[in-house]
Amino acid sequence: MYTQIDANRRRTVGLLFLFFLLLIGFGWALSYGLNEPLILPIAVIVAIIQAWSAYYYSDQISLAVAGARELTGTSEISSRAHRAVENAAIAAGLPKPRLYLIEDDAINAFATGRDPEHAVVAVTRGAVQRLDKRELEGVIAHEMSHIGNYDIRVMAIVVVLVGIIVLASDLFFRMTLYSGRSRDNRDNGNGVLMLIALALAILSPFFATLLQLSISRKREYLADASGALITRDPEGLASALEKIAADHDPLDRANNATAHLYIANPFKAADPKAPKTSWFANIFNTHPPIEDRIKRLRAML
Repeated sequence: MYTQIDANRRRTVGLLFLFFLLLIGFGWALSYGLNEPLILPIAVIVAIIQAWSAYYYSDQISLAVAGARELTGTSEISSRAHRAVENAAIAAGLPKPRLYLIEDDAINAFATGRDPEHAVVAVTRGAVQRLDKRELEGVIAHEMSHIGNYDIRVMAIVVVLVGIIVLASDLFFRMTLYSGRSRDNRDNGNGVLMLIALALAILSPFFATLLQLSISRKREYLADASGALITRDPEGLASALEKIAADHDPLDRANNATAHLYIANPFKAADPKAPKTSWFANIFNTHPPIEDRIKRLRAML
């Protein structure tokens, strides 16, 4: 478990380093192509404002999109879910987060919030009813790991970086349309460098999105390993993931904006017995292949 945790943290740091290298190269492309030093600062300010809004209001937005309501009362559903969250919070050494219920028979859950003191865990009715005690605790521990690992902060940094690149790229092409600088550069014999700058400007948003998805997948692996460490029971989460994968009904309120938050793809679960998808298809997924997650968890036993 500790090996998996350390490995996934190192990979996340490596991906963030690649992100900064991409940003530096992209900055050079803009400065060479347009000779406009104000483009990047403007893009940085706008992206930070966007990330700040998402950071402080992500829980409210995500809960509204999911149609979740706060789970209170003493019903069997409420008591069972609250016990699982309370046990996971104590084991993780974290404050107990607010608990919300999504009225859906699909098995899924997500966590959000800017820090452990302002965290929220949302579970579907299907998860509470259809998972046994070990499986439900494994799912909740996974979500508690997202909170304890400050994944919302990691992804906020990534959102800023992607936002900078996308906004600056848009500004680059808009200014190129109304500027003769690119043509002047080619006339001065710098055509090759100008082509490199244009290629970077075109491809950088694409590579930035791929890096964002890669970091999201690594954080899922990290939360699996950290969750297994909390419960000391990797099989509980592995068994829950098998049930999630066998359930092919999509979440009714699934949304592309919040899909990456869930423990598994809310649109349609992948069958672990189905043929593995190609590596090229997997790089566009917000979640790692579920069969790989199950395999890694069972390797910890």
